[in-house]
Amino acid sequence: MTSVVDALGRTVGCPEPARRIVSLVPSETEAVAELSGVGRLAGRTRYCIEPAGRIEAVPVVGGTKKIEVEAVVALEPDLVLANQEENGRADVEALIDAGLVVHVSFPCSVDAALAYSRSLAVLLGVPDDAPALRAASDAFTEAQRALRPSPLRVFVPIWKDPWMTFDARTFASDILELCGAHNVFADRPRHYPLAADLGTAPPLPTERVGDRDTRYPRVPLDEVRARRPDAVLLPDEPYEFSEADVPDLEPLGVPLVFTSGKDLFWYGTRLRASIPRLRSLLDSIPRP
Repeated sequence: MTSVVDALGRTVGCPEPARRIVSLVPSETEAVAELSGVGRLAGRTRYCIEPAGRIEAVPVVGGTKKIEVEAVVALEPDLVLANQEENGRADVEALIDAGLVVHVSFPCSVDAALAYSRSLAVLLGVPDDAPALRAASDAFTEAQRALRPSPLRVFVPIWKDPWMTFDARTFASDILELCGAHNVFADRPRHYPLAADLGTAPPLPTERVGDRDTRYPRVPLDEVRARRPDAVLLPDEPYEFSEADVPDLEPLGVPLVFTSGKDLFWYGTRLRASIPRLRSLLDSIPRP
């Protein structure tokens, strides 16, 4: 029996290394393919698009937010990979209630993402010194060693109308810090209701917010300007920013730089390449 503890504090294990895996998380699908081959993937979501050219043969079981539970069960997987944020709670609970082995992840830092990858390797029966895992760990160590004392201050929108970003309690914010940037909204939680988030109404007290996610604030451009970023990074997911969005942000008077959303938001074995890519990108941006 191989077992690990998942993000819900549950002990998750398989009698033998998992051979039929349904992954409901794009970055985890990619990690399984890199660590043990696409052949072990019995199912994926329509957003699981890597590794391109090989993943297309794997059956689709819905989207990340709306899983076809019966289709997953019919595939008879010996392991289902889910994420606390990306997948709907009701779907994940239905898969658990159906008797499937479900591992739920929720890494909110690079260190936690590396720990997740090691847990995945255990479930797959892959050595913890596998080349992809070792390279990701080495990239993390090198980035820590090379940290600058004065990071580049960045604003990273993930949506618009209204603008939306993330605070320090997210994986994206942590990988930016590791690679030499400071998220100017690191200390800004989301307020409820929306009018309060946009500064036009008083926010609800904490007890009325309850367990709602406050890591993704909506912000007006005036607030962005007041936080004085040195640059704006424009990812291509979850919202695909393009040249058409440049005129809205040009009044900030700082460099506008397009970047890969996968490098910012996908964890797992991708870290071995995304960390050096982000470091190189940030180093290329002129500093004030």
